[in-house]
Amino acid sequence: MAYTQLTACAAAIKYIQSLGGNGFHIGIFNALPTGMLFMQFVAAQLANRLKYRRNWWFWVTIGQRLLLLPFVIGPWLMPSLGDAFWLWAFLFAWAVNNGLTHFSTPLWLSWMGDYLPKEGLNTYWGLRHLWMQFTAALMLLGSGLYLLDPASDFRWGYAMLVLVATVLGVIDILMFYKVDEPPVTPLPQASVWTVLKGPFQHPDFRRFIGFTCFWHVAAMVGAPFISLYLLEWVGMSLFQVLLLWTFSWIGGAVSSRLLGQLAEAYGNRPVLIICTTLKSINMFALLLAGPGNTWLTFAWLAPLFMIDMALNTGIAIANNGFMLKQSPAANRTMFIAAGTAVAGLAGGLTSVVCGFILVSLGDWSIALPGYTINGFKALFLTSIMLRFIAVGLVRFVQEPKSRSASHVVTVLVGVDVTRVLRFPVGLYRRRRLQEGLPQPDNGQEVNQTEEDNSLSLATPSK
Repeated sequence: MAYTQLTACAAAIKYIQSLGGNGFHIGIFNALPTGMLFMQFVAAQLANRLKYRRNWWFWVTIGQRLLLLPFVIGPWLMPSLGDAFWLWAFLFAWAVNNGLTHFSTPLWLSWMGDYLPKEGLNTYWGLRHLWMQFTAALMLLGSGLYLLDPASDFRWGYAMLVLVATVLGVIDILMFYKVDEPPVTPLPQASVWTVLKGPFQHPDFRRFIGFTCFWHVAAMVGAPFISLYLLEWVGMSLFQVLLLWTFSWIGGAVSSRLLGQLAEAYGNRPVLIICTTLKSINMFALLLAGPGNTWLTFAWLAPLFMIDMALNTGIAIANNGFMLKQSPAANRTMFIAAGTAVAGLAGGLTSVVCGFILVSLGDWSIALPGYTINGFKALFLTSIMLRFIAVGLVRFVQEPKSRSASHVVTVLVGVDVTRVLRFPVGLYRRRRLQEGLPQPDNGQEVNQTEEDNSLSLATPSK
């Protein structure tokens, strides 16, 4: 997490801009982490022919952690090659870096899926997310303080961040060297096509893949351009943007343990439904943000970003829990790859297209009374509409033995939500009973005891 945050934070956007990059290049930069997810299929096919995954994962990831450093130091060592060369060289290195990341990810996840007991898996995942996100917050805070001076050289500053990230990233991999690994459970006598189509023949998993594909499209219409929007349109400094993301990660950290426990107790599906339903909060908040007092904007955006990251955490925990629990031991790596790679490819393509659209729109805007819609806000509005559609699609994801989303909400708030919604109707019916007036003919008798129950608090059960 330290490596990821230091290399992919908002300082990278300033670095790209310092090399002459624009929204199109930033769209490519943000698309590559998901656009290179097809490498997971390569790893999944390889894993079915391995007895152990650790050595492949170890050396590939070591190479990935070392890859970026030469390309951020290059502009200092060989400036004669020009900024355009180093801009595209950096994007190429970023593509390879993410390709290696995604090659190693299903190897690691399937290893953990075999290593960790399924009982209590989501609780463990929630605890893991807690420390990951506190680490992310600490790294972003440190980055913001290091680059606090707006007159600082962002090329050199980002190069130093990548150097620190490289050291921490290599230490991370070395810590796994002696972690035990069960042998791979291969899919016996399986052709490439049999391995590949396995996840898509599983009805519940196929619905899950369909939802994640649409969700990535909906999210990547707006998400890749949040930092750029805050820097260019709202007018925040790099320090303010990094500090905002710091608070965001803290929000994810403080909620991750609870979300993991909820997913473990009631299932991944209800957590996924609740978090997806509320996930448009950040897009609405960004539509309200505009030029002006940036610290005032920061003050009300920070708590909303914390809530948004908590929702992201819930989606991540639910997705990982669903994939690890619903995938069979044989061919698990391919199930994990299918659950993330197909959606990532859709999201990556969406980010590139939207980056091109953003550059093409240029200074386009529509002036309304007291409000202006520009290219950024058009993307955010589109993302909100697609996210609302995703709220309907997520309900098609099925998981055996999971509870309903309304039950989990009742547990969280302590009141049966459906009874709260019926509260005004209950008052109306009680008044008509007291006045001796006839009840509306709805084909059902109104029982006074039932009416009293409809107004009582629900007692949630675990």
